[in-house]
Amino acid sequence: MSTVLWLASNNKKKVAELQRMLAPLDCEIRTPDQLKEPFEPVEDQPDFAGNARKKAVMLAKLARGLALGDDSGLCVDVLGGRPGVLSARYGGPELDDRGRMMRLLESLRAVPPGQRNAHFTCHLCLCGADGKVLTTVEERCEGTLLEQPSGEGGFGYDPIFVPREYGTDPTRSFANLDAANKDRVSHRGKALRALVARLPKVLRG
Repeated sequence: MSTVLWLASNNKKKVAELQRMLAPLDCEIRTPDQLKEPFEPVEDQPDFAGNARKKAVMLAKLARGLALGDDSGLCVDVLGGRPGVLSARYGGPELDDRGRMMRLLESLRAVPPGQRNAHFTCHLCLCGADGKVLTTVEERCEGTLLEQPSGEGGFGYDPIFVPREYGTDPTRSFANLDAANKDRVSHRGKALRALVARLPKVLRG
C-alpha cells in the first residue's frame, strides 16, 4: 500500500508543481479540498519556516496523516528582502497575481538592471499524523528581475524572474521555461529533490 501524503496548500498552481515533482514517489497525493473540514491557515509567521510548519501541523492533525507544508516567496535585495513572506499578499487583498507583480515592478521602476537582484526561497516542512515535525528543507534560487513581464507560464512573479543561470535573458524567465527546466533550477525543485532523497529514511523512523 502506498503512503498517503497531504499537501498543505490551497494554491492550485503550486499544488500542480508539487504533484509533478513528487510523481516519482510511491505516494498517494491528497489535497485539502478532499477534507470534510475547511483548511484555512493564517500565514502570520515572521518567516517561511514558521508558515510552512504552521500549515503542515494544521493539515496533519486535520487529516490525521502525513502532511507537507510549503511556504515560498520572492525576496528582492534593494527592498530589504521584501515582499518575502508577504509575496502572496503584497499590495493588499484586492490584487491578483498580475496586480501584485505589476505593483512590485512599479516599486522598482527607478532601479537599473544591474541592481535588480532577487531570490526565491522555498521552505518545506513534513509532519507526521500527530503534528510532530519529521524533517524540514529550505532552498533558494538566485536571479534577477526584469523590467517587464515575459512569458505566459508559471504563476506569481514567474514572468519577471530570470534564474542566475540565464543571466538577464527575458526569454528565460520562469514563465518561459518548460516544466523540466524550471524544476531543475527552481527553489521548489531543489527543496523537493532534497526532501525526496531523505524521505525513505524519515518514514522508516
